[in-house]
Amino acid sequence: MTLEPRQTDIEGHKVHYLEGGSGFPVLMLHGVGPGTSAVGNFGPVLEPLAEQFHIFAADLIGFGESGCKEAGPYFDVDLWVRQGVALLDLLPDGPCGVAGHSLGGALAIKIAARSKRVTKVLASSAIGTSYPINEALDGFWSLPSDRAALRKAMGPMAFDQSAITDELIEQRWTLLQGEGYAEYFGSMFAPPRQRYIDAGVIQDDEIAAVTAAGTRIVLIHGRNDYPCPAETTAIVTAGKIPTADLHLLGECGHNLPREKSVDYIRTATALFSA
Repeated sequence: MTLEPRQTDIEGHKVHYLEGGSGFPVLMLHGVGPGTSAVGNFGPVLEPLAEQFHIFAADLIGFGESGCKEAGPYFDVDLWVRQGVALLDLLPDGPCGVAGHSLGGALAIKIAARSKRVTKVLASSAIGTSYPINEALDGFWSLPSDRAALRKAMGPMAFDQSAITDELIEQRWTLLQGEGYAEYFGSMFAPPRQRYIDAGVIQDDEIAAVTAAGTRIVLIHGRNDYPCPAETTAIVTAGKIPTADLHLLGECGHNLPREKSVDYIRTATALFSA
């Protein structure tokens, strides 16, 4: 199933997304990092999921093929949440799901707290709690000077280093070479970087909203996620949402949809087909 590129405008920003498939509609939102995009995070699972669901995989503003903000702050969780809520208007009427990866997982829950349309959330390798930034995440959020530096920063993202393919590195490096993008990214993630973890915290009122609405939430996380350790992220979040399910995958790092594509598809299928 081929996904087609689409474009829309949200608050004066060009937003790029991929659409394909039919059935239960699912909005997919990626995480944040050098050269990150919907394809970068979800590439191997997009077409298989589009065989079963109506997929909308979007690039966040400031990433991928979406436009950038004209003025800071460029790390803007509130804007990305509004972007997600606005993208729901592109989906067919009725209930829908949101699948978010890394920061996108926190965004997915925040969006569900604001929209009664969202009945199901899949959060993979999600942040959303406050924990001390570690060397792996601080390095990943730093601007790489060349492909070798990018590969080194990407290394802690995966348990299985074969998941860091030449194609993935080239894809991300190409995005970083776009006019003004490296400077934009450097400004977006200027130190101190602890504030970017804290900006993505899922608030108590958001947890109360999804709990009261009966939103079905599934968290899936790698046991070997070094930048976003399960014990300080997903396990804490699951403890705050009594109805949430938590799946921990062995021998799996942060790059879960690529490292454990079969497990990701199986979990998404079970959630969004129910």
